[in-house]
Amino acid sequence: MRAPLLLPARARIAVVVSVACAAALAGCSGGGGGSAPSATRSTASPSAAGALITIKDFAFHPATLTVAPGTKVTVINKDGTTHTVTATGTKAFDTGEVKSGQTVTFRAPARPGSYPYICTIHPTMHGSLTVR
Repeated sequence: MRAPLLLPARARIAVVVSVACAAALAGCSGGGGGSAPSATRSTASPSAAGALITIKDFAFHPATLTVAPGTKVTVINKDGTTHTVTATGTKAFDTGEVKSGQTVTFRAPARPGSYPYICTIHPTMHGSLTVR
């Protein structure tokens, strides 16, 4: 039986760092399965498959979303408390209460325009849905 190969401390550290970097880069590969962008101001493009708003850390992600008229918009609440996604002004859409861990959907308005929305429970939470 062979004795195990023992690496000097520097080599062991280099191996650990290399493995950690490879794992981190794999998570950024764009292969899906990751979480929504954490930027507070990002824009998603219209999609035939629908659109996604994630609620996390008392914020809407993305904060600005652009969709085609009538697009199905899915809302996922990843916070520990209940929220809403409610259009201000015209009240063109309102999810009602979305409990922690719950997913709901609504249809984007048929009329093009900008539709600001808030959480009616936490009115400091703001977002904007643009229909084009």
